[in-house]
Amino acid sequence: MIKKILPAMIGAALVGGVANVAADVTAMGHIDTSYVYTDIDVSGVDETHNLVCTTCSFGFKGSEDLGNGLAAIFKIDFQYDTTIRNNETGLTDRDQWLGLKSGNLGQVRVGTISTSYKSHGAMLDPVYRTSVQGRDIGLQSALQRGAGEAGQGRATSTIRYDSPTFAGITGTAHYTLQDDNGIDDTDNPWGIGGQWKAGGFLVFADYITNDAGGDDDAYKVGGRFGFDKFAVFAQYEVDGGLISTNTFGTGGSGDGADVWFIGGTAGFGNNLIYAAYGQGDDTDGLVDGEFDVNTEYDAWEIVGIHSLSKRSKIYAGYAGIDPDEGNDRVDLFTLGMKHTF
Repeated sequence: MIKKILPAMIGAALVGGVANVAADVTAMGHIDTSYVYTDIDVSGVDETHNLVCTTCSFGFKGSEDLGNGLAAIFKIDFQYDTTIRNNETGLTDRDQWLGLKSGNLGQVRVGTISTSYKSHGAMLDPVYRTSVQGRDIGLQSALQRGAGEAGQGRATSTIRYDSPTFAGITGTAHYTLQDDNGIDDTDNPWGIGGQWKAGGFLVFADYITNDAGGDDDAYKVGGRFGFDKFAVFAQYEVDGGLISTNTFGTGGSGDGADVWFIGGTAGFGNNLIYAAYGQGDDTDGLVDGEFDVNTEYDAWEIVGIHSLSKRSKIYAGYAGIDPDEGNDRVDLFTLGMKHTF
């Protein structure tokens, strides 16, 4: 049903409503499709060859001037898959929110909103939303992805405040309302973050918790320095149980799965080379009903990117994940194209 209703809604908006406020409403989108070859070093597991559409999306964002420096703002974003099979669901929600913005007071938004923990991670990934993005190959933790009301990267039923910028400093805070069914106790996840940006420097810190009690939080620090195509960046995430919960399903009974990475870019003309290396530490405590499960690994990647235009790029790269124990090393090779509008 949604496949029939949504195109009709979009068409009506483009012909009618959007046409009347074209200066305030912007269509946006992201299309990334790549060929991915994956080799997993496990007995009985074959090599795989796939076409992958990595978080492809389309939507609208806009604002209305309410006077006295105040504006109403909104965003509606949907994710789809260009490589979808007939028996799979083809449309899911991304950030979708409504809010108010003031130049002097900052902005408040309500709905489904990315956390600053996730947003800051994206700022350090030149191949974000491609088949070799850091959050998919272990350079960044699971708190940079997913959606839900327990500390995931995209927080549902959430209120988020972003402060105005003062001397390059910006602060954020979010609070999530969990579903209350009148039977189970509900927790209310929250997080805070801040960044300083000046010249070629970006420095940030974030804290997030699912408010479950015990091992239920994580924090990180990170930054970037560089100009144009030459930059270095790093991020360190400290697990207080929330990374373990979202990555390994420990149910809040383990912690210690710290994740860090360091990377850099160099380029000339329309070409850019990106390389990064990182590690994930052991999870302490209970994982899938067992103690002392080894989750340490090394991860790395190198990617070449060529800009065909400001909006279109092609890229080719290699990524590897090598656990400290076991024989389940993963090697991934990709060739793709990305277009934004």
